[in-house]
Amino acid sequence: MKLLLTVLKRIHKPAVYTRHQRRLSSRASSGLLPLQDEAVIVGSSPELVQRLCSQVAVRTVFITEEEEGALLQELEPGLKKKRYEFDHWDNAIHGYRETERARWGATCEEVLNRVRSVAFPQGSPLLGPVHILDLDKTGYIKPHIDSVKFCGSTIAGLSLLSDSIMRLVKEDDANEWLDLLLPRRSLYILRDQARFNFTHQILKDEESVFSGQRVPRLRRISVICRNLPG
Repeated sequence: MKLLLTVLKRIHKPAVYTRHQRRLSSRASSGLLPLQDEAVIVGSSPELVQRLCSQVAVRTVFITEEEEGALLQELEPGLKKKRYEFDHWDNAIHGYRETERARWGATCEEVLNRVRSVAFPQGSPLLGPVHILDLDKTGYIKPHIDSVKFCGSTIAGLSLLSDSIMRLVKEDDANEWLDLLLPRRSLYILRDQARFNFTHQILKDEESVFSGQRVPRLRRISVICRNLPG
């Protein structure tokens, strides 16, 4: 009951829709019921959504099932050698494994080039290794703002294996928030104010509710590209 009241408090204002998607790419494979005519971004006010519409994006079905399989084939052998960790150097992540990868096979490199062309301005200097974050089913990412020492104005991530909810909250005003539905095989992009003035987090499975509807969170791997600071 306490969890339900908490969720209801977060969504007590009318949802603001910025984009609709007719189907979620992971529903058939996960056995979950399809959500029809569904928004992928909701917010606390129309003004906030309008203000951030050029700085927050979710592109559903950005990669195919075959491309997801190719990425997993390259990533799984290295990830299996690591243990899930339940603490983090800055206390931002719980139940995770992570690594970086600089070299990819042809299929995966083509996918990453597509991410770069969509998310970053042409010629923008990028961080060389791609960051890989593997969240256990019980894992989650706490609200945080990435350090400007490690990445620049834009972050772009592919979501593999599971749907999830990313929540952005204004650092100095918790009443301003966006929830992003990140379907499996989607790409999310955060830029500028959305990166520096809002915390972002991936919700726990038991808190994973989007616009009043439960979105089960399974194991999730994110493949994350960033540009250089400054």
